[in-house]
Amino acid sequence: MNDSGLPAGASPLLHDLARGIARHLYRPAYRIRVHHVDRVPRTGPVVLIANHTSLIEPQLIFGLVPRRSVFLVKEELFDSLGGLTGTLLRRIGQLSVRRGEPDRTPLLDAVRLLRSGGLVAVFPEGTRGSGNVEKAEHGAAWLVRASGARVVPVAARGTARPPGSRRRFRPTVDLLFGEPFTLEVARGREGLLAGTETLRSRLAATVAELDKWRAGAGRAAPGRSEAL
Repeated sequence: MNDSGLPAGASPLLHDLARGIARHLYRPAYRIRVHHVDRVPRTGPVVLIANHTSLIEPQLIFGLVPRRSVFLVKEELFDSLGGLTGTLLRRIGQLSVRRGEPDRTPLLDAVRLLRSGGLVAVFPEGTRGSGNVEKAEHGAAWLVRASGARVVPVAARGTARPPGSRRRFRPTVDLLFGEPFTLEVARGREGLLAGTETLRSRLAATVAELDKWRAGAGRAAPGRSEAL
């Protein structure tokens, strides 16, 4: 890692350009509302955990987080387009992970980033689904234990079309950033399991908070908001 907050070999210029593109890319297709992005610490180690229902949430969060961020990205995306996607992802500072099997190398790289004061984003569910965070992998808790980083949960809703619904015109997408918190993850497998469950429940609670607000048609905003 260098002092840019990115892995070695990444280009800060390309990273910042990609963030700018991601911030604006989906504005024509969605009405995007961002709540409490001010809760993201501007400095110091942070593990950002988010729910996941489509390929759009990672791009939105990447563009909207107010600092450089390194995402753990599934290996399949790095291998697409003959490896061209992987080259681009590495140049903007993202890390490739293999799903469903032990893969310590990117986690160790992420720990080094965190210990140097960086921000690493993880989707604990591991795969796209309902986004209700009914399960979680252990990677995020392992990173927190190894780095002592603060945790910020992020809930995203609106990118996936509800089952049985017709195509929607410029649907509303909400991102809610939860309160940062610290977590002491005990040593050993039991400590890792307990830490993982705490992270899962805190993220699920943030998703439930956003769902409750959306169900009330936004009568009372969940906090400081920005419409894009």
